[in-house]
Amino acid sequence: MRPARRRLLQALAAGAAGACTTAARADAIDDTVSPDRPLDFPRDHGAHAGTRIEWWYATGWLRAAPDAPPIGWQLTFFRSRTALAATLPGRFAPRQLLFAHAAISDIGARRHRDAQRVARWSGDAAQPEAHARSSDTDVVIGPWSLRRGADGRYAARLPAPEAGFTLALTLAPTQPLLLQGQRGHSRKGPLPQQASHYYSQPQLAAEARLQLDGRSRTLAGRGWLDHEWSNELMAPGVIGWDWIGINLHDGGALTAFVLRRADGSVVWAGGSHRGADGVLRIFGDHEVRFEPGREWLSPGSGARYPVEWTITTPAGRFALAALLDAQELDSSASTGAIYWEGLSALRDPATGRELGLGYLEMTGRKTALKLG
Repeated sequence: MRPARRRLLQALAAGAAGACTTAARADAIDDTVSPDRPLDFPRDHGAHAGTRIEWWYATGWLRAAPDAPPIGWQLTFFRSRTALAATLPGRFAPRQLLFAHAAISDIGARRHRDAQRVARWSGDAAQPEAHARSSDTDVVIGPWSLRRGADGRYAARLPAPEAGFTLALTLAPTQPLLLQGQRGHSRKGPLPQQASHYYSQPQLAAEARLQLDGRSRTLAGRGWLDHEWSNELMAPGVIGWDWIGINLHDGGALTAFVLRRADGSVVWAGGSHRGADGVLRIFGDHEVRFEPGREWLSPGSGARYPVEWTITTPAGRFALAALLDAQELDSSASTGAIYWEGLSALRDPATGRELGLGYLEMTGRKTALKLG
């Protein structure tokens, strides 16, 4: 073998080994999901590449005027670690999969639109077209992105011409982080390993430039952001969950969820309430109950979704109703799931007075949800 060729092959091998070492180092960052692991910011705003599944999930509503019908918006960036992440060599090996969903619910026009993106990612944070960086929130899939600035504000860019919308969104915190569960360690099942690290940022001040069917508008409203990562989110037998995140009009925040079996029975439940005074109450597994009411039958998937609920928590008993029945997302081309995610109103069941707005999520109602 010629010396020049030998040197070239040695350099290429060293480069591949260096890329593998870099990826291994990224996976070696302390991504343990444990009640003994305190959350550390801004690091924990970033990706946790050593865990199986992670998402940055933001929802909210926008209005052109205080009395105008709301326009709901939802965006989620997912990261999933592949089973071969530790063994695949080379800079471009798909050690991670990145997905993103975005949706607009135009309540006044009674129309819902959604779009999705997917990319393979080697784990190289310098890869410009697809990455999920560990130092802070910085997730990119092609032209879609979600980033957190040094001032704590989030910026999202979501061009989706195939669905008729482009959303440019800025989210500014108005309150401290809300650590879900026990200081950010949230149980999701009867066994200790069935848990996630989970925090929320409710009551975000939202500003947006929304282009809808060629018409561009500047809108303002409110938002909610969740960041969650886990190695084992669901206990055996769990097929999906029902979840709410509600920005209360008094400045408080309400979270509630149940993880359920195919027969509708609940395996685990939880949530929290932070009052306008800042006092946080974490709900125990036995303290949350979701009672379904009116159902909507999806003409697309054939799934049935309860779009009205009675929800009982230590913070009170509430009525929840979707502002638009048809808010189903078919993400078969990315995560493979069909689920319902929509803007909903929380009300006092006795008086009907609106107490807050937020999002209801229902998964596993068409087929069992598969994660990771």
